[in-house]
Amino acid sequence: MSDTSAIGTPPAAAPARGAAVAFIFVTILLDMLALGLIMPILPKLVESFVDNDTARAARIFGAFGTAWALMQFFFSPILGSLSDRFGRRPVVLLSNFGLGLDYVLMAVAPSLIWLFVGRVISGITSASVSTAFAYIADITPAEKRAAVFGKVGAAFGAGFIIGPAIGGLLGDADPRLPFWVAAGLSFANTIYGLLILPESLPRDRRAPFRWKSANPIGALNLLRSKRILAGLSLVNFFTQLAHAVLPSTFVLYATYRYGWDSKTVGVTLAMVGICAMLVQGAGIGPIIRFFGERLALVLGLVCGAAGFLIFAVAPTGPLSWLGIPVMSLWGVSGAAIQSLMTKEVAADQQGQLQGASSSVQSVSQLLGPFLFTLTFAYFIGAQAPMQLPGAPFFLASALVVLAVVIAAGTLSGTKSRGDKMP
Repeated sequence: MSDTSAIGTPPAAAPARGAAVAFIFVTILLDMLALGLIMPILPKLVESFVDNDTARAARIFGAFGTAWALMQFFFSPILGSLSDRFGRRPVVLLSNFGLGLDYVLMAVAPSLIWLFVGRVISGITSASVSTAFAYIADITPAEKRAAVFGKVGAAFGAGFIIGPAIGGLLGDADPRLPFWVAAGLSFANTIYGLLILPESLPRDRRAPFRWKSANPIGALNLLRSKRILAGLSLVNFFTQLAHAVLPSTFVLYATYRYGWDSKTVGVTLAMVGICAMLVQGAGIGPIIRFFGERLALVLGLVCGAAGFLIFAVAPTGPLSWLGIPVMSLWGVSGAAIQSLMTKEVAADQQGQLQGASSSVQSVSQLLGPFLFTLTFAYFIGAQAPMQLPGAPFFLASALVVLAVVIAAGTLSGTKSRGDKMP
């Protein structure tokens, strides 16, 4: 393991390379684009296997989502630790190739069992996103990581805006076509990486692979090893849990409360994605430089809580749109958390750190959909003490407020160069 003097600094032999950062951006963009391509099609494909029984298809699709999140939970720390041992490049490239094979499998799937196996493989290979973030930590100076994490994070928003739109069009022609296109994107990404991507982790900074740190429980020990890591992990958990209200409840809520059709919902989600991309791609760097990472983290969380509150109380659809630009500033906190945590571990632990963080997020992805859909169902039902369709968003806002309290307590009394928090 590296000397503690290496904590928070990238290897001297691996200066930040524009082509490498661009590749990681493209890797995540294509991964999210491929995932977005199949989002509008997969539920319909599941329906086709159960004689168009929507209720049964919904239960099966929920099981698919749970399996995907479980694979993320188990394999994110494994892939992260493998990248600490063998380097980031082989893990990222093999995962891209495996994801392409997975989409081919789902494109030809003759039964639900095949589709289920495909979702399991997708959960395993998509866990390489944690390795991509470790790559960024390797090649980027500590003081610039938050801005780079933000720009790379913008790829998530871009993929989810463009992917479903293209997937819907392709799916109208042939429900299997989006899977073939997604496979092609993943294979193209693999070839691009073979030609462009250098290794970011020198051999002298690699760590042995140990199962005790690669399993999810062992990986979490790293997060408990320091007060700042433990506190920021809790912040990460509660914010990711709160975020689950959007994919799990927003469409149901907007349709029920505002009477929106699918077109209005789609336009609104596109607005959310565009605002998030603008903040993450262009706003995070200047905001971090002006406020410092610690204060920017807290301010970002406050904006997230305020955005959820606006969604909860807005009596009309157009008024709810006021929450979108406020909510988009929440993205500053995610990049700040990533950057602050990478400074707390050595170069040969970056993969383990990202894997452990991804496992924390996957737990929130498992719990969130149940928490918010059940809350929504209860507060619009006849048994509720009062009709409160915005209840899931009140709950999400409260969770982010809790994250603000934890973040302030965790960061109090700590300061690094460039921070403006007392």
